[in-house]
Amino acid sequence: MGKSSNSALVILAFFAIYVIWGSTYLLNKIAVMELPPFMLASCRFITAGLLIFALAKSMGISLKITKRQLWNTIIAGVLFLSFGNGVVVWALRYVDSGFAALEISAQPLIILLLMYFLQGKKIQPMSLVGVFLGIIGIYLLVSQKQIIAQESSIVGMIMIFFCMLSWAYCSLFVSKADLPNNYFVNTGYQMFTGGIILALMSFGFGEPWTSPLQWSGKVQLSMVLLIVFGSIVAFTSFNYLLKAVSPEKVATSTYVNPIVALLLGWYFLDEQITLQSILAAAILLTGVYFINTKKTLAIFERFKR
Repeated sequence: MGKSSNSALVILAFFAIYVIWGSTYLLNKIAVMELPPFMLASCRFITAGLLIFALAKSMGISLKITKRQLWNTIIAGVLFLSFGNGVVVWALRYVDSGFAALEISAQPLIILLLMYFLQGKKIQPMSLVGVFLGIIGIYLLVSQKQIIAQESSIVGMIMIFFCMLSWAYCSLFVSKADLPNNYFVNTGYQMFTGGIILALMSFGFGEPWTSPLQWSGKVQLSMVLLIVFGSIVAFTSFNYLLKAVSPEKVATSTYVNPIVALLLGWYFLDEQITLQSILAAAILLTGVYFINTKKTLAIFERFKR
């Protein structure tokens, strides 16, 4: 594959994690208002995993992986999907989809801090500005009166924070772990194993399971879009990018995701966009920009070599 082909693939992959993932907040919010959260996420990921395996076999791609690779995909599936995504879906019952996306936009800040505490990577001056702005932005976002007034919103907000920690740690883990070389196979195993764990979580919490035929039309459509685009297309793109570029560059999807999610939530679900939310978004995303300046990324790249 030529350099231009690789560049085109990287651009398409970034489009998938920028725009498609931005829309998944809306789709999950629609579905979780009718279906139990862990059952919903489990159905999504098990179905997506099986479809990926079927597509891989039809293309003549071997599904054989080593025991170490299997173990690593299980760890990634649990951290990214069972906890990192499943609990966010659960939290969407208590917070707006746009709010959840804005809170998760602090992801690069979490990755930067984890790289500092776990890997001893120095935080550069420009990034320190970003960390400072990120903390102010998060404070403005979560200190809004209508959120503090609702106890359930605070619980949802705290659980999303733990999901961010899980996702950030796993991003660093995956960038160095021994995983299947084929991104399609890698995604399939993560989806399938993550979905199985979610099913066990669902049964453990006593969630009622229903047939897709009993779901409303809008939930059925949301699930199809989540499985095909949100899971197969976007997550395969995500795994590809984690190997093709640095974790901090992949985390820049958080510039676009919250804007897409806010607009879709406002347009389709009449979610309120407050002036404080807009201010928090502007400060938070400016902070993320400082964290991901070219100079900072060049330093990260030097550390990676």
